[in-house]
Amino acid sequence: MARGRGTGITMRIMPASMPPYRMEQSMPGPHAIATLTLTAVALILFTRERLALETSSLFVLVALLLGFELFPYTHEGVRLEAHEFLLGFGHEALVAVCALMIAGQGLVRTGALEPVGRLLARAWGTAPALSLALTLVVGAVFSAFVNNVPIVVLLLPILVSVSLRTGNAASRVLMPMGFATLLGGMATTIGTSTNLLVVSVAAEMGLERFGMFDFLLPVSIAGGAGLLYLWLIAPRLLPARDSQLGDTSPRVFTAQLLLPEGSWADGRPLRELVEKAGDELPVLRILRGEHAQLLPLPDAVLRAGDRLLLSDTPDRLKEYETVLDGQLWAGDTPVDEDHPLAAGDQQLAEVVVTQGSSLEGATLTQSHFVERYQLFTLALHRPGWQPRLLRRDIRDIRLKVGDIVLVQGSREQIARLKREAQVLVLDATTELPHSDRAPLALAIMAGIVLPAALGWLPIVYTALAGVLLMIATRCLDWRDAAHALSSQVILIVVASLALGKALLATGAADWLAGLFVEGTRGTPPAALLSGLMLLMAIFTNIVSNNAAALIGTPIAIGIARQLGLPEEPFVLSVLFGANMSYATPIAYKTNLLVMSAGGYRFGDFLRVGVPLTLIMWAVFSWLLPQLYPLT
Repeated sequence: MARGRGTGITMRIMPASMPPYRMEQSMPGPHAIATLTLTAVALILFTRERLALETSSLFVLVALLLGFELFPYTHEGVRLEAHEFLLGFGHEALVAVCALMIAGQGLVRTGALEPVGRLLARAWGTAPALSLALTLVVGAVFSAFVNNVPIVVLLLPILVSVSLRTGNAASRVLMPMGFATLLGGMATTIGTSTNLLVVSVAAEMGLERFGMFDFLLPVSIAGGAGLLYLWLIAPRLLPARDSQLGDTSPRVFTAQLLLPEGSWADGRPLRELVEKAGDELPVLRILRGEHAQLLPLPDAVLRAGDRLLLSDTPDRLKEYETVLDGQLWAGDTPVDEDHPLAAGDQQLAEVVVTQGSSLEGATLTQSHFVERYQLFTLALHRPGWQPRLLRRDIRDIRLKVGDIVLVQGSREQIARLKREAQVLVLDATTELPHSDRAPLALAIMAGIVLPAALGWLPIVYTALAGVLLMIATRCLDWRDAAHALSSQVILIVVASLALGKALLATGAADWLAGLFVEGTRGTPPAALLSGLMLLMAIFTNIVSNNAAALIGTPIAIGIARQLGLPEEPFVLSVLFGANMSYATPIAYKTNLLVMSAGGYRFGDFLRVGVPLTLIMWAVFSWLLPQLYPLT
């Protein structure tokens, strides 16, 4: 092995006796054909929005288990046991990914990054243009060491509140911020789950394990170009989209509907009033006399002089007044032009469902969210949907990551919602959750990263030790840890590892590598690297980035070995290409968060993400042959 002087980049010098690529490509065996077919099916299934990624991944895993158990595969007298496909659940890279996700959740729960957010919020008040550049750099640097979800969760409320206070559209800055965290995640072996998995698989195939900062130099150069684009050009390409928080005045009001003498409702049960109002009469209490309060039961018989305590929009309240032949009162005063409805200290906020949130996979009814925090639900926004406004079915919709629920509540309840940090809250303030355990959580995260960065201990050991410390010091509890884990990430990684193992064991990976070599015969090695990287970039925006990386890594190594070229640049071309998740909102989980918060459409990602992908691809295509001589 040789290490580039002063670059921190490892280069493998291939032995002179390395055979050239094969001139003839033999046909794969039946097990290899079946594995290739399953790989193609898996890539198609991973693109199906209506089919959960977890379901597709489990199908792939079960197909491999049953296929190789019922039709055993033996090579040179050694049988490939079906149970070996389950070893992915204990793979060190997956364990490290899960441990780092839990540790990142500890930073969120304790508000450990709040001081950084406070400084950025202050900077935005003085120099917005420079503050955007600073925000992009901070997001990129932190994402090199911490899962980028906590970084996006930190920065989203700051950018939204600043946009509301300055009158500028948040849509011009949220997507650049999200992409900046993806750029930073490329820089180290722990920056993304994709990096960890590629490095681990490459080491299992005989390559020297990459150090944490071995590819920092190329990422710094390409990432610098990407950050300049995100700072100076991307905001000009994005449309100004109005946020639901653009008008922060209350939308829901509480009023009393007085039933006067001779009213149609006198002597009738409440259910008849509800029916006459179109089954949409939100009665909180029935007020009778000076002190009596009755529950709004369907059979409760109403009398003249009763007051129905209602909560709804002004238009609907006026509609109830007309339909039910009543009179609206606000306190002791009739509602009219001189005495309009008032909502006290009520304010609006957007509640964003994030990975690990208590709302993920649940309905508002199941979680008792509205009752617990005493909030009004006004709308549900999901990418690709029209907002569902003031409909009861909002409470019965199962929520997904990226969903936004528009709520109204008292300032105290909104502040409580922020402090408990079970959801991401966006409003017109820059208050961020913080706890006295924040310094401890930061120290634990430093203890995870530093020993691994210095080469003292593998990251999987330090990450697991860090999780133990987070739990022991009560920075997290086990419920938080469970919420931090993603069944989608776990199953897609296990299924992709199993597919990769089958591709290698049956010779399918070598066959694909040979096919690539034959099809590109005479092409300069630098062009091969560039083409492979572009192929990975396309796949990662259509299917899971982890799936693209885990399937692409053994094929890339096979190509390098058949051509007798250094393997590291081919592995890095897969790693870099699989991280270019910029062109679609489904390419990465944080893309969905910024899509919802910024009101983006699919075309906005294409407009900004495709040029960013081309910039990164072009710079890496030039850099890799310079840093890793292809001889």
